[in-house]
Amino acid sequence: MTAQDWIWCAYIGAFGCCIGSFLNVVIYRLPREKSLVRPGSACPGCGKAIRFYDNIPLISWLVLGAKCRHCKTRISARYFIVELLTGSVLLGAYLAYFHTDVRPGMQVEGGWFVYLVHVVLLAAFIAGSGIDLELWIIPLSICWLVTAVGFVASAVGGYIIAPTLIEEGSLLPIASARTGALALGGAAGMVISLILLRTGLLKRSYEVPEGAEDQPRPVDEVANPDQGATPFGDEPDYNHRLEAFREMLFLTPIVGGAVIAHAIVTSSELMGAWWADCMAQPALSGFLGSLFGYLVGCAVVWATRIFGTLAFGKEAMGLGDVHLMGAAGAVVGPMMVVIAFFIAPFFGLGWALFQMFFKKIRQIPYGPFLSLAVFTVMILHDWILNRFAFLFLQ
Repeated sequence: MTAQDWIWCAYIGAFGCCIGSFLNVVIYRLPREKSLVRPGSACPGCGKAIRFYDNIPLISWLVLGAKCRHCKTRISARYFIVELLTGSVLLGAYLAYFHTDVRPGMQVEGGWFVYLVHVVLLAAFIAGSGIDLELWIIPLSICWLVTAVGFVASAVGGYIIAPTLIEEGSLLPIASARTGALALGGAAGMVISLILLRTGLLKRSYEVPEGAEDQPRPVDEVANPDQGATPFGDEPDYNHRLEAFREMLFLTPIVGGAVIAHAIVTSSELMGAWWADCMAQPALSGFLGSLFGYLVGCAVVWATRIFGTLAFGKEAMGLGDVHLMGAAGAVVGPMMVVIAFFIAPFFGLGWALFQMFFKKIRQIPYGPFLSLAVFTVMILHDWILNRFAFLFLQ
């Protein structure tokens, strides 16, 4: 690498650590419904504002010896770990994309745009994983942010990078005429399902019984970031199979809409030709490709959740995981998000065994392992595609 490349690496690594510093704020404040902007950072022990020279990523934690300058309250190692992890991940992705042959498709004019989209996903998933590890929840706002970025990026990507290069390198999701119809019909069905929920014709699954929302929950009692919550507090006694059935009812219009839209588009040559002309527009094919990736990401987790709940009579996986993989699918596309879902158990197996034998807990927060799997398929995209793409060929 040239001297300029080394400068870029140093900048990206340092910038990633700064993003990690902000992610620490997100991890602590977002699930506690506090502003991410005000007030400024302060010591939880003495309440004194943290000066800028005590808030330098990585360095300040080491210089202060992991203690507050004033009251000597211990500063969690999580802050250092998140900053270092974020800087390392962003720098690692940059090197893999632009200075190796791991993903040669990225090394095109405009490839930086895809990298920035991936930076948003990676940073958001690091924050979501940190929250999931501590409190066993994944804030939906994090997933919605990544989903929105995926939709917009895929819609405008064809005007920044040549559409042929996007398709050849699988840089962003692009829908074919058939998958575009499935995505559009599924989205129409989702609107119907949401309207039915709003009107009360469909009931939400796992609704908190009236009055129970006023009861304290274990997650709210966690004040120390070194202490984690567990999902085993006093919870309402649900009929889990009934709740799974309610979710199946919610999904029925979505599946039905996708099937109907696909049937309409393929019903005649004239209709098919008109739709193919529409899908030739980069904005539409990109947006619907991202939307289809979102629906597939949600579907693969939701199906596992429903079938697992029906089989074992207890809630299997969380809805946060559904939204997380939907967001991933909006960015990496339907094929990669499915592969990531099946890779994730291999990452979670070791942690699950440790929890089972040493902490006697049979459940684990799954978001971090889904996130790690998504990062893996982003980096090894071409290697995976060359070996397993035949499984997805129509």
